Amino acid sequence: MYLSTDSVSGPEGFGWWGDMVSRAVMPVSMASEHAAHFKGEVIALELADTAFSAFSFSPMSARRTPSHIRTSDPENYFLFLVHGSPIGLEQRRNNVLLRAGDVALFDTSQPLVCDFQGHGRNPRVSILRLPRAAVPLPSDKTDRLVATPLTTRTGSGALLTSYLAGLRENAAHCGPTELHRLGAMALELAITFLAARLDTSPTLPVESRQRVLLARINAFIDHNLHEPDLGPATIAAHHHISIRLLHALFEEEPETVSATIRRRRLERSRADLVDPRLRHRTIGEIADRWGFRHPAAFSRTFREAYGISPTEARSALHDKQPCTPR
Repeated sequence: MYLSTDSVSGPEGFGWWGDMVSRAVMPVSMASEHAAHFKGEVIALELADTAFSAFSFSPMSARRTPSHIRTSDPENYFLFLVHGSPIGLEQRRNNVLLRAGDVALFDTSQPLVCDFQGHGRNPRVSILRLPRAAVPLPSDKTDRLVATPLTTRTGSGALLTSYLAGLRENAAHCGPTELHRLGAMALELAITFLAARLDTSPTLPVESRQRVLLARINAFIDHNLHEPDLGPATIAAHHHISIRLLHALFEEEPETVSATIRRRRLERSRADLVDPRLRHRTIGEIADRWGFRHPAAFSRTFREAYGISPTEARSALHDKQPCTPR
């Protein structure tokens, strides 16, 4: 869902934004030097047991008081990733200045002050809702993490930030079932990331560790589609697991490992075929770029998936006819 102050007349935009934030995140009091001509937009996604939102807006400050908490407390943590200008966050006597690329946590059950600074560009932030009931970690220890910089220079941190960035960019192309699965993985990645900060990883449920492993495997597949030898054996060896365990991880997924690789290669190939910027590349070059060794096999697989040949898909670019799966 996309929302923007452009749908509201200028002077009323700031009030509209405050109401939207109160509904989507939590009730707060806001102030801004740009209130008269405030601009803001958000992409909001309701996912499995969580929600993801990507915000961009004029500089402002927000304050959550005990009165706000008594009125409405959704009892959520929010993990957020800073993209634009610095953000000052104060909660539980912690005070931190976060810059682009930093990750932090805040809690709806405690007062906070948040200062979204300008510095010549609008603040941009992605936030992931973590319901307290869905976080299987000691709450007293997790509370100590709020308003502290959480390093992402770890395996789980790098994977989480990459995953959230990809969700921000690609969620619009996902259907409800796929969004449900993506939300579940986002939640598991966030929990694993926080558990590592608390050094409580061994207490995570087996299901959580398996979901994180599955997310790592999916990221590995996406980054290696160009490798012709990418397959179950390669993936299992890279992640130090057996091929049998790899197939077991995919039993609850809508596709097998091999089918997932094939579908993603076809999707990348189709996107390249209809991209005007890549018209100078031959169909064979595009097929090779995405791991298809034999042009004839690529053409046959493409037709089975989309009902038309790669040549016809490229011709559709002239006619502006979409190429969609059967």
